[in-house]
Parts: sequence; C-alpha cells; structure tokens
Amino acid sequence: MIKIDEASLTDTELLRYSRHIMLDQFDLEGQAKLKAAHVVIVGCGGLGMAALPILAGAGIGAITLIDFDTVDITNLHRQTGYKMNDVGLSKVQQAKEHLIALNPNIDYRAIEQKVSFRDLVTLVAGASCVLDCSDNFSLRKDLNRACLHNQVPLISGSAVRYEGQLTIFDFRDDESACYECLFSGDHADDGNCALFGVFSPVVHIIGVTQAQEALKLILQVGTIATKRIYLYNALEFSWQSFGYHKNPKCQAHDHPID
Repeated sequence: MIKIDEASLTDTELLRYSRHIMLDQFDLEGQAKLKAAHVVIVGCGGLGMAALPILAGAGIGAITLIDFDTVDITNLHRQTGYKMNDVGLSKVQQAKEHLIALNPNIDYRAIEQKVSFRDLVTLVAGASCVLDCSDNFSLRKDLNRACLHNQVPLISGSAVRYEGQLTIFDFRDDESACYECLFSGDHADDGNCALFGVFSPVVHIIGVTQAQEALKLILQVGTIATKRIYLYNALEFSWQSFGYHKNPKCQAHDHPID
C-alpha cells in the first residue's frame, strides 16, 4: 500500500496542477496519488509519444521508458514529440530529454535495450500500471506475462491503417483475462506500420486514451476500460466495444513465469 501524503505537494506543484486539483474526485489527494505513482511505458513510438506528455504533464512521480530503437524520418508524421534534430538518435534518450523540458520534477528512467521476459518481470514489479505501446507480438506476450506475474494492470493499445484498439487487463483481479486470452498463437499481430501504414491521428487518439485510463486507474475514478476491447475507426469516426472473459485454457495463466 502506497502512503499518500498530501503535504508532500510543494507550492509550485499546487499551482502547476491547480486545474486538476480543482476537479471533483481529484483534489489534493488525487494529485498526491499521481506523485506517488510509477508508470512503465514499453515503446516510445507513436502511442508512447502520445501518452508520455500527458503523464508527465499530469505529474506522475516516476516514469520508466523502454525502447531500443532510434528515431527515423518516417516516424515524424505521427511521433510528433520528436524533431528533425532527433533523427538517428535514441528514442528513449530523446524522449526523456523532451519530457524533462516539459516537467523536470519527475523521476525518469530510460531503458535503451531489447528487453527479455526476465527483464520485464523486474522492470514492471511494483509499478502502478504499465502501458503497452509496442508493435511487436512477441514483446507483447512477454509483457503480458510479466504484468500477470506481478499483478500489475496492463493498458494495451495498438494502431494500424485507420484503426486502433484499446483494453485494460487489471491483473489485481484474479478473474481478469489477459492479452493471450484474446490473441493467442505464434503470431497474432494486427500489422506493422512499416508494412501497412498508419493514419497519424489514430496513434494519438489511442495513446492519449491509454494515458487517460492510466490516470483514472491511479486515481480510482470513473469507469475503467476492463473486460471490454474498444475499437476505433477514424474513417467512420466511430467507437465499438466488445466484452470478453478469461480463457480457462490460456497458457499464460497456467504458466505466467515461463
């Protein structure tokens, strides 16, 4: 149990976050919860770079960024947190630099490497929640099992072409489904941006919604997007949602640490 100390907010923080603090169901306690929170973001591409400024701007106390890639010029149409001068440089290091400029009063940790399942088990342990902003099916499965093992909520998002999807697996609930309950097999990707293209607003809509749900989850307010998968279609400007349940035969639940 994280101890929430409202007195830990400085005068500068009270001013900076005043528009949040004045909200119903937020107040000083809510801002103190955000300051005490630790959020892990796996993937500093389109989704991650849409979510990260929201989380940093809101005053999340600690943010871990994980990515091994470098900024490419083809990223810039959607990953608008990067600039032309960032091309060829480390995504996590440049993301961290830009976030520090936005809010320097946060504990940022940049992990610039390909991470194994065992790495992820350690990195997500004790986190308030994890955002899956990756585009690799194998990594998604490893992250799913690492969060399941640690009982850490996983906010999963993806975007390709003109469509996006989002759901939350709250592993604090023993009856929660997991990513592999929905997407099993050796390869269940919905597509890679490099192969199929992606409409830039979609990654922002999904990434910002991931950040929104992370804040609500930490604050314990509103309806959280668990046990339903939400599908966004930019061409039709529509949201659809479908319910799902835990698969009793899911191997991730039977062997989460394998």
